[in-house]
Amino acid sequence: MVVMTAQRGDELPPLNPGPFTRAELDALPDDGNRHELLDGVLIVTPAPAPKHQRAVTRLLRLLDGACPAGLEVFPALLDVALSDDTVLEPDVLVARVGDLTEGDVPKPPQLAVEVLSPSTRRYDLLLKRSRYEAAGTPSYWVVDPDEPSVIAWDLRDGVYAEAGRAVGDESLQLDAPFEVRVVPAELLSAR
Repeated sequence: MVVMTAQRGDELPPLNPGPFTRAELDALPDDGNRHELLDGVLIVTPAPAPKHQRAVTRLLRLLDGACPAGLEVFPALLDVALSDDTVLEPDVLVARVGDLTEGDVPKPPQLAVEVLSPSTRRYDLLLKRSRYEAAGTPSYWVVDPDEPSVIAWDLRDGVYAEAGRAVGDESLQLDAPFEVRVVPAELLSAR
């Protein structure tokens, strides 16, 4: 169960006893945390650590530099609305320009990337991966900043199959959603 506290004068919207909905998610006050819905369950996670954000920033630059016309690269916080009870915010996503609305991505992105942290590791590796797979997201990657490593999966016949993995200074050449070469250690090197 998720417990949220309100400051004096702030009011949280009333919650229904059933699954949490997109409308309730949209009505939450901005408290500096990440709020996602996974099968009607509200997931609240704290702001990420510098190492996490360094990996996100390096990955954004890498993907943006290789991104072809018709696709666009975004960092969190951008909602990916997979259903009324599942709204996720991947750390990095690639979406078709035509799939974007003013407020979110209402269709599966072409790529969802999660950078693992202690508070999200299980969600990212198991639950989020399975939801992106079920929704038909063509590619899903996880970056582990502690190892450092990258694992990439591509959707094949409706099921994720490992497209590749790399650790440390190893190079990972990927074709989807477009050609790009990833070296995990380079995502975490301080300048």
